Amino acid sequence: MKKAKKELPAIVTKIVKPPAPTEPEKAEIAIKGGEELYREIRVENKLTTDGGTEVRLKPGAEVEVQIQADEKSVEKK
Repeated sequence: MKKAKKELPAIVTKIVKPPAPTEPEKAEIAIKGGEELYREIRVENKLTTDGGTEVRLKPGAEVEVQIQADEKSVEKK
């Protein structure tokens, strides 16, 4: 086992405009099945395609959030 991972379905709930033009735009993402007070995360709204093109998420987009950990960071159940 090199890495343990889990993928969680999520949806982009809104795009947050930066307070200053020098700061990045954020995408607010709600993880489906997450606890009510902790399901939203905000990340910079900047992705790169396999071809190297920069793109951004749109509100309502269905996405996956992936969690990965090295084998040193996990223990067997």
